Amino acid sequence: MRGARVALAVLLACLLSACAGRMARPDVAPLAVDPAVVAAAQAGQAARVAWLQRHPGWSLAGRVAISNAGKGGSGRIDWTQDGRVYEVSLSAPVTRQSWRLVGNLDGGARLDGLEGGTREGPDPAALLRDATGWEVPVRSLGDWALGRVAGGGQGEVRYGTDGRLQRLAQDGWTIEYLAWHEAAGDRPLMPARIDASRDGARVRLIVDHWELGAR
Repeated sequence: MRGARVALAVLLACLLSACAGRMARPDVAPLAVDPAVVAAAQAGQAARVAWLQRHPGWSLAGRVAISNAGKGGSGRIDWTQDGRVYEVSLSAPVTRQSWRLVGNLDGGARLDGLEGGTREGPDPAALLRDATGWEVPVRSLGDWALGRVAGGGQGEVRYGTDGRLQRLAQDGWTIEYLAWHEAAGDRPLMPARIDASRDGARVRLIVDHWELGAR
């Protein structure tokens, strides 16, 4: 079992490293402390969250870098979600290798594409951790990518002086919002880059394209 896990971790590391590249940290606005600015930011965030709740179907395409205890790499990511059902694919175009995680936030998940065959389990984060040794908060990451507290739970939220969500802390993770896609039509502004970290684990996501509003 240990040998199979090591083989899976090596394969996934090679897959991600094939697309490895630097993700330079952009400049961000200072955190807001003025009560009027914070109140306006909270109102804008509430409107964003309400819009997202009315449009539960979405997908993103972009790039991701995953690391744990200093080991990791990066690759292309496609995430599609319709309410509670999700499908996450990670690929390395150069090697044409890929893996796919399919699941339901109310149930289990299935991991395809890694050496050793399909794996299934009740907890997607545990499934990835057991297969690769990496820590990825799958059930919360979709909400965080959208720019909201996960699962309707509790989180500590901070805003920048530009009125945009800048930092979210939940379940021991700190999520920083480093860039945004501007609003378009009735669609609100959406995260373009997030950086989620807890202890030695880190997930960095750059969203190149959003599709929102599908049902």
